[in-house]
Amino acid sequence: MSDKKAYQQILKATSIFGGVQFFTILISIIRTKLIAVFIGPAGMGIIALLNSTLNIITSISGFGIETSAVKSISENYKNEDIKTVSKTIQIIKKIVFFTGIFGMLLTIAFSKFLSEITFGDSSQTYTFVLVAVTILFKQLTSGQLAVLQGLRQIKFLAKANLFGNIFGLLFSIPLYYFLKIDAIVPTLIVTSLTALIFSFLYSNKVKIEKEKISNDNLFLEGKSIVKLGFMLTISSVLTLLSTYLIQIYIGKTGSLEQVGFYNAGFTLLNSYVGIIFTVMSTDYFPKLASIHSNNPKVRESVSQQAFVSILIITPIIVLFLALADFIIPIIYTSNFDAIIPMVCFGILGMLFRAVSWSMGFILIAKGDSKIFVKTAFGFNVLSVLMNIAGYYFYGLEGLGISYGLYFLCHFIGLKIITKMRYNFYFENDFYQTYLVCFMISGLAFGFRYIEFTALKYSLWVLMIVISFAFSLHQMNKKMNLSEIFTSFVKRKKK
Repeated sequence: MSDKKAYQQILKATSIFGGVQFFTILISIIRTKLIAVFIGPAGMGIIALLNSTLNIITSISGFGIETSAVKSISENYKNEDIKTVSKTIQIIKKIVFFTGIFGMLLTIAFSKFLSEITFGDSSQTYTFVLVAVTILFKQLTSGQLAVLQGLRQIKFLAKANLFGNIFGLLFSIPLYYFLKIDAIVPTLIVTSLTALIFSFLYSNKVKIEKEKISNDNLFLEGKSIVKLGFMLTISSVLTLLSTYLIQIYIGKTGSLEQVGFYNAGFTLLNSYVGIIFTVMSTDYFPKLASIHSNNPKVRESVSQQAFVSILIITPIIVLFLALADFIIPIIYTSNFDAIIPMVCFGILGMLFRAVSWSMGFILIAKGDSKIFVKTAFGFNVLSVLMNIAGYYFYGLEGLGISYGLYFLCHFIGLKIITKMRYNFYFENDFYQTYLVCFMISGLAFGFRYIEFTALKYSLWVLMIVISFAFSLHQMNKKMNLSEIFTSFVKRKKK
């Protein structure tokens, strides 16, 4: 594939899944707004702690199958021949069923303990018993979506995510309206169930060859998937555990309201702004997994992805910095204005994250389990220490500072690791583009401290124009945007 076509494929996959994710974000914003209005920051704190606990259990019981399955399917999917991966798909679907049951039973068995460690007493024991079924639903959903992602069925994957979120929201609205804080449990169950239904619906549109698989074959074929997945589980659990520990620390030294602020701020950064990484990884990871043994191709693919990532994220950063004072009260309420400094510092870290994220997939695609676990442990320890120090010294604003500095360290660390192990490096023209993006973002951030409102917003408008113009110019040099637009118009007319 030529460089031009490779860049076009990245943009195409990003636009397809990104368009759907835009509506998904709107749905998430509406849901968050409902939560903020009907149950407030304290209620958000409860949801944050509950979700963190459930996510840890899901990661432990799921063995990272949702990621290792994508790698396995991508490696075995030859020449778009579904027959070559039919057995792998069937095995994956069986594995996620067993891991889902295991996770559900684990939650029920330790429900009292989970309540005590999360909320300080046993008052939420039956809450964990009731929401245990969501572990099963999530595992089954992740298995269906992994199949679609591994086969690079981007349109089906996008639709499954979109409709699952839409119907989840439609059921959530009356629940939060009538039940207020009591709606938390039924809403968690309903939203996970709707996601499961639509994942099954679209996964079943891909017709696979039915083969009878013995228990011995299931064990042998599934062993490699589970082995890599187990290593990914360790990383995932460490990440969730670090978030959990930070939330517990904030709750102990601050309050549940502060936990709600923390969760609201990082939901903005990781779920709304960071969604661009989820969008791009949908096609990027399967592609990288399919060429993982060829280092020159890996270097080329990662460089292309990182290049597109920084050009997409830079205008988003500038827009967010300019409109943060308006965006946050709209998404939440005016009570959440306290998180504005935190997210403005934190969003600068997205520029580092865009590159380190692109490099991080090399370790997973290659299945380099040992170094992956070691780096995950080291980076998560660093994250906990930096966030606790940030909150201790500067409160919520300190969390934003530590977030940005952490991803700078993450970028430098992965740069060293990938260079030493896989001879990975970026060309000079990438760093030149990256430097310009950093300068644009840095200037936009600095304008927040200008006291004259008219001057501040005039400069922000200028930086928004410059950021979009620069990104479009750089993309056009690589992939000829006018050609893509003309081709799109012609297809629509037909």
